[in-house]
Amino acid sequence: MARRGNQPVLDAIKKREIIAILSVGCSRGTAARYVGCSRSTIQRSAERDPDFAEGLRQAEERLELTQLKNIAAAARKAQYWRAAAWMLERTRPQQYAARGPDVIARDQIARLLGCFARIVADEVPVAEYRKNAIKRLDKLAKAFGCPFSPEGADDEPNR
Repeated sequence: MARRGNQPVLDAIKKREIIAILSVGCSRGTAARYVGCSRSTIQRSAERDPDFAEGLRQAEERLELTQLKNIAAAARKAQYWRAAAWMLERTRPQQYAARGPDVIARDQIARLLGCFARIVADEVPVAEYRKNAIKRLDKLAKAFGCPFSPEGADDEPNR
């Protein structure tokens, strides 16, 4: 393989081999090992060569689309209902993915934090402290991707 300074340069043949390997479902690591380079060499070559970068992107996306089409075709047949279940679990995990008994969903976290905010609103008499606590709960909820809006939680306490 030709080198430019310290960096190996992928020639046109090796680039085509890498794209072909990706198009059948192998990883970039596998493609790199096959042509005798590192994954970082593929990445650097893609950064220098927009056509190669586009070829990599298309090969990876084409494979994904082909596999999804195959799953969708199988899912249309009643005897292959597992394909439909698999697709729903992965495309709509909040609704269809199996969860263990110790797993909490985002909507459950949001409801729980909303309940905490109501407790803070009812039990913390000093408005400044109450508002600060509720702001912190809101920040925590946003970090989990489940912001809540406790109605009246930062109003005067319900006493």
